Amino acid sequence: MTILLDRRTLLSGFAVGAAGLTVPPAAAAREKQPKGATFAVLGDWGRDTPEQHHVAAAMGRAAAAARSDFVLAIGDNFYSDGVASVDDPLWQSVFEGVYTHPALQVPWYALLGNHDYRGNPQAQLDYATRSKRWRMPARYYQVADAALVRADADLFAIDTSPFVGRYRDNDGLIGSNTRSQDTKAQLAWLDHALSQSRAKWKLVTGHHPIRSGGSGHGDQPEIIAQVLPILNRHGVQAYIAGHDHDLQHIRRDGIDMIQCGGGMEARPVSPVEGTRFCRAAAGFGMVQVAGDLLSFDLRDEAGKSLYSAAVPVRAVV
Repeated sequence: MTILLDRRTLLSGFAVGAAGLTVPPAAAAREKQPKGATFAVLGDWGRDTPEQHHVAAAMGRAAAAARSDFVLAIGDNFYSDGVASVDDPLWQSVFEGVYTHPALQVPWYALLGNHDYRGNPQAQLDYATRSKRWRMPARYYQVADAALVRADADLFAIDTSPFVGRYRDNDGLIGSNTRSQDTKAQLAWLDHALSQSRAKWKLVTGHHPIRSGGSGHGDQPEIIAQVLPILNRHGVQAYIAGHDHDLQHIRRDGIDMIQCGGGMEARPVSPVEGTRFCRAAAGFGMVQVAGDLLSFDLRDEAGKSLYSAAVPVRAVV
């Protein structure tokens, strides 16, 4: 991962550590680094394609190099119709048997996508009792990880599918599953949770994007209308999403939007207002929050860095 933090380089000599011991320059520099959190971001991944396997291997290598604390799995975890139960074979064929790298045996904080709503969404919450790494305590929740506390960051995972009108109007399973969810209660929870946060960093993640140049979906009007005002009101610096199968960075509406929906395939994408980067590529993201910067790296299925950027704690947009 390309780290965009301001690091002090000691060119010669030795420095004195806190205990009065002489330590090499590199070790002294590390002592001065702000403690933070590092995590991988993977969206739209649960289909057995060659790209999924390539991304999984590359993400494992990147997570190992960065000493990643956890994985953020941002929805559409299982194609095309979610999972039927905690015993569904898809758990093994597109999750347990694919993300096998030792560096990926860390907590996976997951949220639901629209394809997950086509199956049995509750099964994904229940699977946490079967798995040492799968975490989905609720359909929307605050991610509780010690690394985020260390980074002075609060990360809130929201459940975006119930906001989308065309899903709720559907007569099939996705319609009944989304209509059963109380979106007003979720918005009230998000508004209150953000108002109570005293963290330096306030981050929100959801499956559906706010803005997007993706050919598959693009902007999500319901998220723009209902969620974005809450994020702006409470000074959220970054929103992480998927849904469109590509990699993007958009800075618009007072927020940095990081799109990582290339977990198993890529679709065409074009620049829109605020686009800093977009690429039709299968891949993933690596994010680091430390001190006054959030840095992120968007990588392709081979692990090559395509784009790196940083967001200051108070982003200028």
